[in-house]
Amino acid sequence: MTYTAQPPRSDKTRRALELKNVSRYRHPLAFYVLATAIPWALWFTAAWLSNQPDPSQTTLAVMTGLGLAGLAAPVVVAIWFIRKDGLTRDVLTRLVAPRGTRAWVWLAAVALLPGALLVATAISIPFGYDVSQFELRNGFTFATGLLPAWITLLLAPVLEEVAWKTYGTDALASRMKVLWASLVFGVVWVLWHVPLGFIKGYYQAEVVEEGLIHSLNYAFSLIPFVILMNWLYYRAGRSVLVAIVFHLAANFGNELFLTHPDTKVIQTVLLLVLSVVVVWRDRELFLTPPGRRAWPRPARSSSALS
Repeated sequence: MTYTAQPPRSDKTRRALELKNVSRYRHPLAFYVLATAIPWALWFTAAWLSNQPDPSQTTLAVMTGLGLAGLAAPVVVAIWFIRKDGLTRDVLTRLVAPRGTRAWVWLAAVALLPGALLVATAISIPFGYDVSQFELRNGFTFATGLLPAWITLLLAPVLEEVAWKTYGTDALASRMKVLWASLVFGVVWVLWHVPLGFIKGYYQAEVVEEGLIHSLNYAFSLIPFVILMNWLYYRAGRSVLVAIVFHLAANFGNELFLTHPDTKVIQTVLLLVLSVVVVWRDRELFLTPPGRRAWPRPARSSSALS
């Protein structure tokens, strides 16, 4: 028996195949209501505890547990809907990037957000900001109860993307264009983070203390963050791992240097511009309606796919 190797699929063909699977994720509203309401209940309780005078070690331990439980809650919700919709096999195949994922996707996942921060820092220098922003930070800018900050920086991307990218993102994209799904999720994600701004010592609370401009910048920065992450996510065949790497690089890159808060505003502007360019150049991905995402047409010959 003669074996004939199948030709490699083009990026366009692979994206069409992957996007068709998105239609099987059928409960976006229920998922996001539960994935937001449960953390809110837990985190607002933690916020109340964190603002008590002279909290005891027991109080700090409870606060830390509530913080972790709120972070993990969307994962539990995602698992429930994955099992309900019979998506376990599809999800398991997406926990890593498929073979053949191009090197530039990994490079962008690792370097895009830290690189944008460095460019923003360079832009800030002629406007009078200190060149010491390029120096490495000694420690972290926030605390999370009894947990070291680095554990939170590590856990948050893993737990969040395991929830958002195993079920949440595709649940939205099954109902709307990828661009609109990204924008809707960006708004939901901003709301999801709101209680964290009230938990004393948390990064979001530190941002709120910096003032209205920096609070608004944090909220707006999540929009291009989501657009760029979803771009890499779909370019890598809906790879959850690529999204986790992107989020990890952003978190640790954000804490690596002595960056002035105003420089992060410049970074947000740069990322917004880049997002517009990415959406325009890859508009087939971002602007194709769900109903028109179909399997590619059959090959005209046995040697290649059209």
